[in-house]
Amino acid sequence: MTTITHTISDELGLHARPAGAIVKLVKSFPGSIEIGRPEKMVDGKRIMGVMGLMLKQGDTLTITLDGDGEEALAQSLLAFMEAEL
Repeated sequence: MTTITHTISDELGLHARPAGAIVKLVKSFPGSIEIGRPEKMVDGKRIMGVMGLMLKQGDTLTITLDGDGEEALAQSLLAFMEAEL
């Protein structure tokens, strides 16, 4: 199990475009992925759940991955979030 965190710096927060890109990145991951904040985690493969988190600038996003290839996916997600969020 791998857990990564990122503080959102985008002034629009986690809006539709980056949420869709995250779901697209993780859709083919064979394991489980949860995304959100400690008090509310959702299935990272479901766009409506990810968008429903309504994370704003300054919020910390947590992603937990469990399955084959989780380390590589975690690095890809971190790179994406640093560039886009």
